[in-house]
Amino acid sequence: MLRFEYFEYLYGLAGVSILMIIYYYYRLWRRRKINSIGDRDLVIKLMPDVSGFKHLLKFIFLLIVYIFIIIALARPQLGSKLEEVKRMGVEIILAVDVSNSMLSEDIKPSRLERSKQAILRLIDKLEDDKIGLIVFAGKSYLQLPLTTDYSAAKLITSTLSPEMVSTQGTAIGAAIELAVETFSKDETKSKALIIITDGENHEDDAVAAAQKSADAGITIHTIGMGSSGGGPIPIYENGRLSGYRKDNQGNVILTKLDHETLQKIASVSNGEFVMAELADVNLTDLINKLSTMEKQEFGTKKFTQFDDKFQFFLLIAVIFISLEFFISKRKRSSISNFINFLGINK
Repeated sequence: MLRFEYFEYLYGLAGVSILMIIYYYYRLWRRRKINSIGDRDLVIKLMPDVSGFKHLLKFIFLLIVYIFIIIALARPQLGSKLEEVKRMGVEIILAVDVSNSMLSEDIKPSRLERSKQAILRLIDKLEDDKIGLIVFAGKSYLQLPLTTDYSAAKLITSTLSPEMVSTQGTAIGAAIELAVETFSKDETKSKALIIITDGENHEDDAVAAAQKSADAGITIHTIGMGSSGGGPIPIYENGRLSGYRKDNQGNVILTKLDHETLQKIASVSNGEFVMAELADVNLTDLINKLSTMEKQEFGTKKFTQFDDKFQFFLLIAVIFISLEFFISKRKRSSISNFINFLGINK
């Protein structure tokens, strides 16, 4: 099993997009500069040794170096010793809404990004519990079966996006039903489902599904993402806001938090309803409620010894930075010029 000792360093990979945007605008600026000098084709002919491809290749190599250095800093480790250990905990499944409405920015940076932050903080508070992950919109999909591998849960959380579900909509009831099937089949009361959504359920009867799951001994907690005032759903192209989603009549869609539905879902199963605030999501009461649940003992295979593998990533970074150093920005390299100077090619 691969894990990262300093998982938070992986957030630095977001810098890849920033660097690509910077490079794109640099090339755009460079093109405008050339056009301002005179006819583009003529200017390019006057610079026969300048290679745009090599310039791009050098950037790609530096980007690879950046990526592998970030991974090395996160200190990847590979499990080398597997043992079965006994743990006392509860089963927790997170059902995360990834519908387009979760892209609304009525809470910053967006409902979905705030959801990710809340999930990561929640995972950090867990100790011996099993965790699973479901994503849903118009349909529901199991992304992570119940496991004690918190690193995997964090990694999947960081990739959550509306593209993960092809059928849009919000079917909370279907997500509850999938969670019921995912929990272990024993009769313990150590099962909790945490639904993170804006609550705009249009597809099924979520409250009825919650009642059935409560009868099966599952406690449902809900976290409402969004504001009562609501907000539009932005559309971004190349990192820039290009507009907002509209309905069939051409009106901008305004999506609002349905806190009443989420309160009902939580109340029928003796769960906790948490409403996201503009500044943060207060998970204290929810975490306390999870900690007071009846624990169950379960055996699980766990890696108890890990070996560092960051050296391989550093080696790859060194190789690519060396290659970048020896690539000239010109079509004719310094080595070729040296050979021509000696007259070897004559």
